[in-house]
Amino acid sequence: METLGTLEERRAAITEIRSAVAALCTSYDEDYWRRLDGEKGYPTAFVTEMTEAGFLTALIPESYGGSGLGLLEACAILEEISRRGAHAGACHAQMYVMGCVLRHGSEDQKQTYLPRIASGELRLQSFGVTEPTTGTDTTSLKTTARRDGEVYRINGQKVWISRVEHSDLMVLLARTTPREDCAKKTEGLSAFIVDLRDAIGKGLSVQPIDAMINHHACELFFEDLEVPAANLLGEEGKGFRVILDGMNAERILIASECIGDARYFLDKATDYAREREVFGRPIGANQGVQFPLARCYAEMEAASLMVERAALLFDEKQPCGAEANMAKMLAAEASWKMGDTAMQTHGGFAFSREYNIERKFRETRLYQIAPISTNLILSYLAEHVLGLPRSF
Repeated sequence: METLGTLEERRAAITEIRSAVAALCTSYDEDYWRRLDGEKGYPTAFVTEMTEAGFLTALIPESYGGSGLGLLEACAILEEISRRGAHAGACHAQMYVMGCVLRHGSEDQKQTYLPRIASGELRLQSFGVTEPTTGTDTTSLKTTARRDGEVYRINGQKVWISRVEHSDLMVLLARTTPREDCAKKTEGLSAFIVDLRDAIGKGLSVQPIDAMINHHACELFFEDLEVPAANLLGEEGKGFRVILDGMNAERILIASECIGDARYFLDKATDYAREREVFGRPIGANQGVQFPLARCYAEMEAASLMVERAALLFDEKQPCGAEANMAKMLAAEASWKMGDTAMQTHGGFAFSREYNIERKFRETRLYQIAPISTNLILSYLAEHVLGLPRSF
C-alpha cells in the first residue's frame, strides 16, 4: 500500500472525497433507486460511473491502476453513497473481494485481473461462500473441487450469492480435501477465481432469489464446472485463510454503509420533524420526537468512531478482528434503530414508497443478519476477547 499520510491529511482528503461522491450521486436521485428497487434492476450506469471515477477501485494499488487509498477512505466512499439514498450494496463487493486477489493471488493473477478491474473492463462483485445447509458454518461447506489434470471440477450448491448475473468474476470457496481427512476443520478448503462469462450455462446454473431487498441474490448449482488450475487463489487447502483475511475488511466496509444509512435516516427524520406541523406546531418541538432522534444520533456517532478505529487498525496492518466485529454490530444496530425512529417520525407517510424511507428501512435490516449475525459477533467477543468458555 502506498504511503497514506498523517491522519489529519487523510481526514482533509476524505472531506474532498465525500464531496465528490455526493456530487456524483446527485445524478442518481431517489427516484432512480426507487424505480430499480421496483424492477429489481441493477444500477449499471451508477456502478460504471463510480468505477470510472476511481471510487470502487480505491483499494487497488496505483501499480495496478487503482487509487491506492486505505480502508478509511473506502469507508468514507461507501458511507457517503448510503447517506445520499443510493444503495451501496450494489457495488461494495468490488472493494473487499478484490482484496483476496491482492493479498493471495500470484503476480500473474494480479497483473491479469487487477488493472482490468481498475479500468472497469472487468467487474468483480461476487463472493461464493454461503451454502443452503451450512450458512455461516463455513468449514462445513459441501461444495467440492476435484483436481483433474489442468482443471478442477466443481460440484455443489451455493445460496444468497449476490450480483452473480452482474459480475464477470467470482471468488469461490470449495472443499478440495474431505473434512474427515483434515487435521483441522479449517484445512482442505480452497479458493478459486471463477470467470462467470465462461461458467454460466457450462456447468454453472443460476437461479435468482425473490427477496425483500434488491441485492440480486441467487442460488448457484455446480455440475462438473471446469475451472482452470491456474485460477486457484493461494495454496490448495488454505482457502479458509484467503476468505478470513477479507472478512475484517468486509465487516468494516459494511459498518460504514450502516453509518451512511443512519445519517440518511437522521437527515430525513429531522427535516420532516422541522417541517411537519400538527396542532399548529412542528412535531419536532415535541420531546417525544426529539429525544429518540437525539439518542439515535449519539449512538450513531459512537458507532462511527468504532468504524474509524477499526479501519485505521486495518490500514496499519494491526490485529482488528474484535474492532471489525464491534464496528459492524454497533453500526448495524445504530442504522436499524435510526431507521425505526425515522419510520416513527414520519408516521403513516413512512410506508409510502414516495418518501423512500421504507426502501432504505428494508435494506438496512439485512445487516443485523449479514454478512455475520449479531449473535455470532457476541459469541466471538465473549470467547476470543473476554476469554469465556465456548458456547454451544
